[in-house]
Amino acid sequence: MIDPQAYGPEIAGILALAPNEARDAIRRSKLPKLVRAGLYLHFDYWEEAHELAQDVETPDGSYWHGIVHRQEPDAANAGYWFQRVGAHPIFPALRARAAELGYRSSANWDPIAFIDYCENARAGSPEEQIAREVQRAEWELLFDHCARQAKPGAAQTS
Repeated sequence: MIDPQAYGPEIAGILALAPNEARDAIRRSKLPKLVRAGLYLHFDYWEEAHELAQDVETPDGSYWHGIVHRQEPDAANAGYWFQRVGAHPIFPALRARAAELGYRSSANWDPIAFIDYCENARAGSPEEQIAREVQRAEWELLFDHCARQAKPGAAQTS
């Protein structure tokens, strides 16, 4: 689980808000696009997350865009965006976290196989719970990756 304080007071403050308060706080923030996309997705503001992610033509932008479409659900569109991601730096950690949560993958993380898994998970099934937990771990890892890149002196992703 992420420590909101690790990202500074603005992000910690937003993460502490109720969903109905978060949208405006994220909109008003000066945070980089991909950090805001992740925050919007955290609070289930699909349209805002999609709008920001689609404007960033990097592997990180494609990753957020793929997640948005996987949750829509639009598996084919999600697959397109995940193919644009390539081998993302969070994949090894995500594969390890997913295995801890009960999702078994091949030797390398395969986002297309995970899309299929999510598509096949049914409401109330053990697979649905695993899919949700893996997606939460994925969000945490990608958010951490993007937020750390956005710190002063690091390469910007937006």
